[in-house]
Amino acid sequence: MDLQLANRTALVTGSHRGTGLVIAKALLDEGATVLLHGLKEHQAENAVAHLGGGIAITGDITTDEGANDVSEQCADHCVDILVNNYGTADSGSWSKSSSADWVNAYQKNVLTALRMVQCFLPNMKNQSWGRVINLGTIGSTRPNSRMPAYYASKGALATMTVSLAKEVAANGVRVNLVSPGLILTPEVEEAYLAKGQREGWGDTWEQIEPHVARDIPIGRIARREEVAALVVFLCSHLADAIHGQTIRLDGSTLSHEP
Repeated sequence: MDLQLANRTALVTGSHRGTGLVIAKALLDEGATVLLHGLKEHQAENAVAHLGGGIAITGDITTDEGANDVSEQCADHCVDILVNNYGTADSGSWSKSSSADWVNAYQKNVLTALRMVQCFLPNMKNQSWGRVINLGTIGSTRPNSRMPAYYASKGALATMTVSLAKEVAANGVRVNLVSPGLILTPEVEEAYLAKGQREGWGDTWEQIEPHVARDIPIGRIARREEVAALVVFLCSHLADAIHGQTIRLDGSTLSHEP
């Protein structure tokens, strides 16, 4: 399947690590020019060295100044794919999270994406082609009671995605939200291995994962590579009719809730 990304340039925010790094690799594998982004010095450079490809971009996109720095570093590249991967799930609760915590959640999970859209959307509209993929969570539409600021901010990202999609539908720009459930990252695996051993579930991930995924119909949690594959497909010409959608990658978790 030819996704025709060899002449495309993608910026993946927060791609110095985690799921963003895997998304960047998948885009590189499809032949795209990929700008790997880190918020701090050396993060992106280390990611480029790790992947053996890509272009390092640095800037703290939680501020207007940092976003402008990123935009300036990308000036020589025609960014027509924007993957707003950066975001954080800080702990919090209704009783303990302050208004400052809520503002911080919006800065990290909503306004970072807004700043990047405002930087790169004009070029996409001018060339009548572009892709904006926002990374959400199944909690965007079905939040938990814990971490209310985080889930509220991801809910705002979901509605922002729909609004932007309506704005650019006639300009050849496609906008979608990818909303994973629990993803198997090294941190998740390490945490659940420790819990599983305490609970007597077993000693290996193969033994422990069925307990972790007991409420997930497919019996396992999503892999980062699966998230990346979906993102890359949505970036391609084959996904031109997919627009303004929230696409869940959760093993059918929400579909089977009572």
